[in-house]
Parts: sequence; structure tokens; C-alpha cells
Amino acid sequence: MKRTALYEAHRRTGARMVEFAGWEMPVQYRGIIEETRAVRQAWGIFDVSHMARAHFRGEAAAQFLSRLVPSDLSKVAPGTGQYTVLTNERGGVVDDVIVYHLAPDHWLMVFNAANREKDLAWFQRWQAEFTNPPTIDDQTEQTVMIAVQGPEAAARLSAHMNPALAEVPRFGTLAFEWEGMPLFAARTGYTGEDGFELIAPAEYGERLWDALLAWGATPCGLGARDVLRVEAGLHLYGHELTDDTNPIEAGLGWLVSERTDYIGAEPILQAKQAVPTRKLMGIVLQERGVPREGYPVLVDGQGVGQLTSGVYSPTLEQGIGMAYLPAALAKAGTPCAVEIRGRAIPALITTRRFLKRS
Repeated sequence: MKRTALYEAHRRTGARMVEFAGWEMPVQYRGIIEETRAVRQAWGIFDVSHMARAHFRGEAAAQFLSRLVPSDLSKVAPGTGQYTVLTNERGGVVDDVIVYHLAPDHWLMVFNAANREKDLAWFQRWQAEFTNPPTIDDQTEQTVMIAVQGPEAAARLSAHMNPALAEVPRFGTLAFEWEGMPLFAARTGYTGEDGFELIAPAEYGERLWDALLAWGATPCGLGARDVLRVEAGLHLYGHELTDDTNPIEAGLGWLVSERTDYIGAEPILQAKQAVPTRKLMGIVLQERGVPREGYPVLVDGQGVGQLTSGVYSPTLEQGIGMAYLPAALAKAGTPCAVEIRGRAIPALITTRRFLKRS
């Protein structure tokens, strides 16, 4: 099992470690509810160094990446990023990723830990199409990645590290040096809150982590991260996204351009033009209970789908989840139920915007 460069720091901080995607990772420190609330109300930090990070360099880098994703990367200016998906020939999702445009011939992609080897093999497969393909440099184990998230995150980093961080827009990036440490900061995250994801050489990892703790950040584990992403209605590969799920039914049609030169373009454009047969919706329990992935969703006592994700939300103080439902039933406000250990718990179908922001 792999360990990130922050493993010893987690042990010193009292983390409970678990196996995740082949890595030994902290699932919690003081508790999932406390950590979730810290991110919603102040700021918290997560070791996300298990996430894969690969650099694409060369004149054909943009053209190569455009072959892999349905988004229009010509609109992604240097110094910015784009959330998108890798698609297969059937129009299914190989993985969801963020690509950052660092320089004219240089891009960085962050992708899921569980898909690291699969995605790298996918890239190598399609390199053969290009006479002069870009180089692919997997830097996952040579770097650390720390997510700094919460309503106070940007102000804290700006005050302690670099005032220019306050001016970085959403999905913008900034490369700078802090106390001799080279840092890459992207205003992205997986919690529904403002904040940054910081990438640094692995040898600086513990010093960076300890500095963030000293400035008052709450250390958070993967348990809180999953609760936060469900509260924010965000997809997770293997749950809301699979190799057989197209981005249209997943509610990701906004990232699909009119281009037709990417892998899987034809079935995806057909899905975009057709009447959807199912939609990804939110589910909110109306009584006490903790919904989990795989639990049946019932309408009038009949099974109509299964939860793709489910958690107890400390922010809403109720159980929430997501499920693909027949399009005719996929309407906010429709009564339903979730079967939990043989009991049908009353619930409502909602949008995935569980958190209402002012």
C-alpha cells in the first residue's frame, strides 16, 4: 500500500488511517461531523496527494487533450483550468478530471486516484494517433497536493502566503515561491466551498502541512471530504459517473461543446439531442436515517432506482443522497422513499443543489 509524503504528519496529528485506492489515507481526525462543520464555517485542510497528477508537454498537447475530452479547450486561457471528463467510444465517462493550462505547450491534469493506472494506459493508447505526441510526465509520487477549503481559506492563504491569491478567480491558478518552497495554487476544490488546492514537491509536504495547522486550519479526512462533496451535489467516479454513463444524463451537458472530433462525440451528441430516459437527482430524507450507496429508491412502493451516493449531512441535519431516476419522475418535490434495512423511510426528490447559498 502506498503512503503520501504526509503520512507521518497524519500519524502525529492523530488521524485514523484506512486503505483507499491503494493508498493509506486519513479517514478522520477528531470526527467527520466536526471536520465537515469546520470547512463549512471556517477552513480545513485535506491531504489529497493520492489524486493523480500528470503534465502534458509539447506542441500537440492541447490537440491531444482535445481528442480525449468533449470540452472546448481553446477557451481555457493560460493560468486557468477546466473541469471536464474523459470519454470512451460509447460516450461513457472514463474519468472526471481537471485540466490546467500552464503555458502554450504545457498542461497539467489532475485525475482520480483509483483510475491512475487506467487513465495513464488510456493516454498511451491514443498517443499512437499523433506523429509528434506530447510527453506525459506522471508527478503523483514526486509531489504533494493539499486542499485548503472553507469560507476563510482564501483570506488565510492570502494573508500568510501571497496577497495575489486573493485576486485569483475561480479555476484560476498562480505559481509562486513561499519561504523557498515552489508552490502551484489552483482555486478549485471538491467541497462546494471557496479555497485552493496546493501542489508542492514532496520533500516540502510536511513543512507546508504543519504551517497550515499552525495558522489555525482544521485537519480533515476523506470521510468529511465525501460528506462535503455530496452536500455540494458533486459527482464521484464509480458512483455518479461510470464507463457506461454519458455526461448528458449525469447533468454535465454544460461541459460538452459542439465539437465532433473527440472520442465518443457521436453517441454523446445523440444523447444531447434526444429526450433523456433518466436523470441524476437529489434525495432528501424526511425522517431520521442514514442513506448509503445502493439503497433502493421507491415511488408508490415500487423500486425506481438506487442511491449512487448517500450520507448524513451535518449541515442540513438530515440524510441526503443522489440517484438516477426515470425522467418522468425526476421532478423536484416528488415524494419517494429510501429503503433502509427493510424499512421505507419517507423522502423527497430534489435537485442536487442541497445547499442554498445566499
